[in-house]
Amino acid sequence: MATDDDGERDPLFRYDEPIFADEDLLRISHLPGPNRIVGRDEHMQKVAEALNPAIFGQEPTHLFIFGKTGTGKSLISRSVSKRVENEAEHEGVNVRTAFIDCGEQTTEASVIKTIGRELNDPNETGIKVPQRGLGTGDYYDRLWQIIDTCSDVVIVILDEIDMLEDDEVLRKLSRAGENRRVTDSTIGIIGISNKIDFPDELNERVKSSFAHDELVFPPYDAHQLVDILQNRADAFRDGVLSDDAVPLTAALAAQEHGDARKAIDILRNAGRIATKQEDEVVTEEHVYAAKEKTEADRFAELIEGAPTQAKAILLALTLLTENKPRDQFPTQQIYRQYQTIASDLDMDPLSERRVQEILQEQDFLNVINSETKGRGRGRGVHTKHRLLEEPEIVKKVLNRDSRIADLGI
Repeated sequence: MATDDDGERDPLFRYDEPIFADEDLLRISHLPGPNRIVGRDEHMQKVAEALNPAIFGQEPTHLFIFGKTGTGKSLISRSVSKRVENEAEHEGVNVRTAFIDCGEQTTEASVIKTIGRELNDPNETGIKVPQRGLGTGDYYDRLWQIIDTCSDVVIVILDEIDMLEDDEVLRKLSRAGENRRVTDSTIGIIGISNKIDFPDELNERVKSSFAHDELVFPPYDAHQLVDILQNRADAFRDGVLSDDAVPLTAALAAQEHGDARKAIDILRNAGRIATKQEDEVVTEEHVYAAKEKTEADRFAELIEGAPTQAKAILLALTLLTENKPRDQFPTQQIYRQYQTIASDLDMDPLSERRVQEILQEQDFLNVINSETKGRGRGRGVHTKHRLLEEPEIVKKVLNRDSRIADLGI
């Protein structure tokens, strides 16, 4: 406990919590109990059907799950897998789950290493899985031993699977039993992506060996988002949420493709803003302020660490969008605007080809949307780009870079 020399609490900090009763219920990492999951009964049932054989020690059906961010893909996969683990225990079957964020673990070696570390019990296996120092083949060898020793069935959840640099890991995991890499256990794979055409991008060897079912999660509507938020309303103290706070939060998130994750973020940030302002009730004003903060925070995550050149290109598209909201702009037009910005920043401009590549990278990260269309027979193709966030939000985030801020735009 922080105290001064007289035993009084340090006035730098606050020691009351007038708004939140349990803020953890609103954290994205929180895995709610089944009674708090709403609007996905049908999809939960289909995931359960795929994983059901694991309860009896049999191989689950491999599954690809598609849907936009915040539609419950990861939540349902983790929740159903946990329930499978519990039910299997009643049957004397040991089911273990490894959840891998492929946005962070992008290489084959890092995925296998992380699965091994999540599943391993060194006291049981006598195996160590070091952070570095082994080749990919060595990590596989240790993983197979860990799986056979520690489990009857392993469920591997590969979130953001489209971020993997190499899809060979899918082939090796799915064929581990057939190739006698594991003999006392089986492996089921759930791949999660927001790109519904991801399976088309798999190499032919993987396509031919990775038999799977597919499931699409649609966006939540406003009514479902209200139910989701009301099921977490006990994160707040009684009486601190105004009657309009939850419906407004749901309506704002429904406009953004039905993103439940964003809705929860907005409501949490609204509570934090009310706390900071020492208000007793979370109101519409807090929700609107929270929406802007949530968008800025999420956008900042997408471009955090990007070089100033990439930010200058994004600023070029942003300035064009300010003049013509919701328009699409060809690469050449963005490039001309970027050249002016690069000059103002006293930077050597990149080539138009390199600018096009960076725009493609931003499209992959869902910062912008790019569409390539043919000009007609014999006339080639052209690409147009559209900003996915409000220009004011983008400029606010870009201005966190001191060089961009010096432009005073």
